[in-house]
Amino acid sequence: MILVVAEHHGGQMHRATWEALAAGQALGLPISVVLAGHDVEALASQLAEAAVTQVLVASDPALANYTADVYVTALATVIPSAAPTLVLAAHTYQARDFMPMLASRLQRPMVPDCVALARDGDGVRFTRPMFQARLLADVQPAGPAPHLATLQIGAVRADSLQRGGAPAEVVAQAVAVSSSDVRQQPDAPFQEARQAVDLGAAERIVSVGRGIKGPEHLALVQELADALGAELAASRPICDNGWLPMDRQIGSSGQTVAPKLYLALGISGAIQHVVGIKGARTIVAINKDPDAPIFEIADYGITADLFEIVPALIAALKKP
Repeated sequence: MILVVAEHHGGQMHRATWEALAAGQALGLPISVVLAGHDVEALASQLAEAAVTQVLVASDPALANYTADVYVTALATVIPSAAPTLVLAAHTYQARDFMPMLASRLQRPMVPDCVALARDGDGVRFTRPMFQARLLADVQPAGPAPHLATLQIGAVRADSLQRGGAPAEVVAQAVAVSSSDVRQQPDAPFQEARQAVDLGAAERIVSVGRGIKGPEHLALVQELADALGAELAASRPICDNGWLPMDRQIGSSGQTVAPKLYLALGISGAIQHVVGIKGARTIVAINKDPDAPIFEIADYGITADLFEIVPALIAALKKP
């Protein structure tokens, strides 16, 4: 059985929780969810609409505000009784804070920042980037269950989540957090830097790489993005050169995305970029190098100069 740790903020479920649930469902094993917090009945009802066996609610006033101490204490109480083989969470700032501590408390191995999960016999094989995403490693943790893992945001599409035919059972879990368990006092919630655009929520993305040659040609790519109703993004060299802001960067050191359409213009397809687009539904690549690695993952490829193809695409899209 897989137990997914749900994450929420300000009364709203974190979108990456749905991605983690979809990844767990794809393994074909029974799946439950654990929700820690206080007065979270509405969120439990949302989770119960997914195709899961149970929603386990660990509620205590001490859990009203997140700290690693209280979360680990609560989850370490729930997990042994649930007896999962895998505890899965989205690789968010919050999970990066408490999941290693939880693994230590349970004395179980943890595989962080996974981009894929797959059944392997009686166990699960995890794929994660290593050496600054230059390599992808398949990892199989040793030792008794449960094993712990976090899933990279955007590695699985949230819209692949299966809904249940009827609401799942919501089960209250008795947890008691004493004052001695709390060594931290929370400050104001962490706020991610405001971005001009959330590429992770974009349905269509036009992304540009070194093949654009210079910043003076970005207007052409922006025109194509506008014609498609898409967001403009880039590979790392474009942002490193200051041609586009860093919040437009896609890849291992930028944003991870899962759009319905990803149009890659003049992008070679280095592994650091590819790991950021694993969740894309359809990838279209335009590159004049027929041996560019991007063609290995593209659903459609055009071997041509983007300065010939892009104007033709814009003209076609603007036809009445």
